[in-house]
Amino acid sequence: MSAENLVSKAIDGKGKTIRELLANRKYSIDYYQREYKWEAKQLAELIDDLCDKFYESYDPTHERAKVKDYGHYFLGSIIISAKGTERFIIDGQQRLTTITLLLIYLRNLAQEEQKGLVADLIFSISYGQRNFNLEIPDRTACMESLYLGTQYQSPDDNESVANILTRYSEIDDVFPSELKAEGLPFFTDWLIENVHFVEITAYTDGDAYTIFETMNDRGLSLTPADMLKGYLLANISDQETRTRANSTWKKRSVVLNEIGKDEDDAAIKAWLRGRYAESIRENKRGAVPKDFELIGTEFHRWVRDQEEQIGLRNSDEFSNFIESDFVFYSREYERLLRFSKTLTSGFESVYFNNEHNFTLQYPLILAAINKTDDELTVSRKIRVISSFVDILIHRRLWNFRAVDYRNMRYTMFNVIKDIRGKSLSELVSLLTQRLATEPQFSDNQIFRLTGSNKKQVHRILARITDFVETQSGYASRYLEYAKRGRQNAYEIEHIWADHSEHHGNEFAHRNDFAEYRNRLGDLLLLPKSFNASFGDKTYEEKRPHYVGQNLLARSLCEEAYKNNPGFTAFKDRSGLSFRPLGEFQKVHIDERQSLYIGLVSLIWNIERIQRDIEFVFE
Repeated sequence: MSAENLVSKAIDGKGKTIRELLANRKYSIDYYQREYKWEAKQLAELIDDLCDKFYESYDPTHERAKVKDYGHYFLGSIIISAKGTERFIIDGQQRLTTITLLLIYLRNLAQEEQKGLVADLIFSISYGQRNFNLEIPDRTACMESLYLGTQYQSPDDNESVANILTRYSEIDDVFPSELKAEGLPFFTDWLIENVHFVEITAYTDGDAYTIFETMNDRGLSLTPADMLKGYLLANISDQETRTRANSTWKKRSVVLNEIGKDEDDAAIKAWLRGRYAESIRENKRGAVPKDFELIGTEFHRWVRDQEEQIGLRNSDEFSNFIESDFVFYSREYERLLRFSKTLTSGFESVYFNNEHNFTLQYPLILAAINKTDDELTVSRKIRVISSFVDILIHRRLWNFRAVDYRNMRYTMFNVIKDIRGKSLSELVSLLTQRLATEPQFSDNQIFRLTGSNKKQVHRILARITDFVETQSGYASRYLEYAKRGRQNAYEIEHIWADHSEHHGNEFAHRNDFAEYRNRLGDLLLLPKSFNASFGDKTYEEKRPHYVGQNLLARSLCEEAYKNNPGFTAFKDRSGLSFRPLGEFQKVHIDERQSLYIGLVSLIWNIERIQRDIEFVFE
């Protein structure tokens, strides 16, 4: 056999850091490869896992050189087909695309000395042309816009580009706030140097796909759910019972995984954390993983090690764990998952919480649901707890407090333990007490748009706008108002145009003008086309055009108060200070700010939780 043929049959496997994998290397995908399909949950889980591992070693008193001694993290294998100088990804596209998005995000946050280091892993330059290391032509313009921080209009027919833009926009929601500042260079160094893949390279497509099929079809890629199932079934002594339990498990897993990738794993994590986790790793360097973390990374081993705690002592209890417990909690998780993806009457808060990537709502809700609860009680518990989370998130956002996984997991773990198995009335009492310790909306009179909360402000305005209309008897248009980024989308509209010279009699400095202009009282949510046409005009020029817009914008005009009994009834019922404004000065921003504080205090009122226990579902 010739040397050339020997090379063509070779298969290489080597562990590589992200730097080794991406620096000065280029990867493509064949035309028949699937689209980029990762959802918000996969993105959040990846970033949460990375940050959890980083925090096991990180200490802000360290010198950066200490990062080389930090713990390492394995992101799995990728399979490459090498054809001459070209390298095609056979398996691993989703993870490599997501890591590239994270690198772009980190590069855009980084100080100048680190920007170049990260940029080398994102693209290379040849003849003055930027070539992305993940080279997929129909995504190049999108990646270019993310790298440069410019706006990109996603074609409606390009699923990958739409998903890439959406996932990138969500990184800021889930990336810990403290790592956006002083911890950023440490985390970036760690990600590049201490996070590893195994790159498996074949030199023919046939070999590459054989490896892929072998790893996925011959048991070498067992998930934690598969391994847990095997352990549980092995402890069921009766063959007929074991066969039935195996069939039950498979059916439930198929249903969950049809909704989303690895949702059977996610369901088990939420169930075990909600019902059984008794400990959580302390927020300090060197602290070891406890129940909460171990369930997240290796629940199949955790269940085996916690047999007594869980109540797995004999064959009947093992079979019951599958045919009763797993079936019940996986079905409730499935319901929650569907509510999180589709705005459903009675369960709207589950959807709203998911918009903030708040995955902790799943173990929180499952913690309180008992197998003995009837269907109405379960539904009311879901409503009570999701309302609590909705209120908690928005109170914290309003007061500029973080709601990401890293900052909330310890608090939510304690709530999980408090509400586990509780009755409806106990739930209301406990959750109301918990909210009483959180800041109020009235504690921050100057809530405003900042450089980092644009998505949250957009959602808050969408909720306010929809609330005013539905309380006035209009049909809900929340999904329309919440749409961002594409054609027919809505954008945040500043009532004041960006002309400080028009307000020189009220502000001595432009910075003072800019701060006031970004207060919520100066903001509306209007169609993108409106903003493009009227955004630079004066209030007096814009105001007549507000008449044809949503009711919150229209409330600035006299027409909103004429022949509109639903709105006037809401105005009188709420006692809120709606009134038309012929001019819009600093004092009027203060007035609208007070109006908006009144609205958010109604929408996210703690009394909602008490009403939820009597809610009648259609």
